[in-house]
Amino acid sequence: IFVAAGSQTSSMTSPRPNAAALSVAAGMILEDQLNRIMKAPTKKFDKMPKMIPQGAQSPFGDFPPGYSPRRDLLKTSPRKQYPVPTELALPRISPRSGQSSPRGLGDSVSPPRAGAFNRRPIEPSEFRRFYERGDLPIQVSHRGIANKVSWKVDVEKLDYHHYLPIFIDGIREKEDPYRFLAVQGTFDMLEKGGSKILPVVPQLIIPLKKALETRDTPVIASTLKVLQTLAMSGEVVGQALVPYYRQVLPVLNIFKSKHTNMGDEMDYAQRKRLNLGELIQETLEILETHGGEDAFINIKYMVPTYESCVLNS
Repeated sequence: IFVAAGSQTSSMTSPRPNAAALSVAAGMILEDQLNRIMKAPTKKFDKMPKMIPQGAQSPFGDFPPGYSPRRDLLKTSPRKQYPVPTELALPRISPRSGQSSPRGLGDSVSPPRAGAFNRRPIEPSEFRRFYERGDLPIQVSHRGIANKVSWKVDVEKLDYHHYLPIFIDGIREKEDPYRFLAVQGTFDMLEKGGSKILPVVPQLIIPLKKALETRDTPVIASTLKVLQTLAMSGEVVGQALVPYYRQVLPVLNIFKSKHTNMGDEMDYAQRKRLNLGELIQETLEILETHGGEDAFINIKYMVPTYESCVLNS
């Protein structure tokens, strides 16, 4: 927590010093810049197979019909595949029948992968559509250290039935400014919502489920942080989420064992909270703590490997 100059309060009294120094949305931008330096850029290659929404064809919008640039000239003809001669083919043993057959001539196929951890294509969100039309009272305030969100109206006066589902629907975006505004705007609304959040809980389940179903690691991490804040935003909000565990928890059951195995090395990125296994365990404990008496049995039904943090304490 930042302490003003001349204040006598020590930052050591807080359990999480400098917790308000960097928001979740600003941390995602810095993480993208770090990955851009350390790794090859991935957003360009994600757009080609349409894994993330494609933007406009130019800064001024899409081209008129018949005037779009010809991209077929950039495509090269695929390499011709030549069949392997029978006398040169090596024998291959089928994993199912145990019989050997020449390579390329037999019909033995290895079992396909289930692909439970594979990413799913991300569809354009409602937040993107509303933001491009200028219907959202929000804009980016560019600062020296980190960007912030500038609201055009007071957050307490917003219609939560209309705006909160739109903002949560935008947390599955992977491009800025959509992602930054959606994530930071969601945390601002949950922080200042108060009693307005509880009636909107049923409308938030589908956007949360869509974000988790992308099975994209950064998207799931930010969605879990939003889910934790949502469960702790009110006294009975956590209990209102219990009937919707069957829509939200299946993806958490898949990624619960996805830990970072670093051996005897030290993980210097713990402060970023991007380890899905630990983040899911933390989320399930918060849901059980704030979900009331029926929370554990419903979590256990969807995540059989979860152990209670209340009954075993």
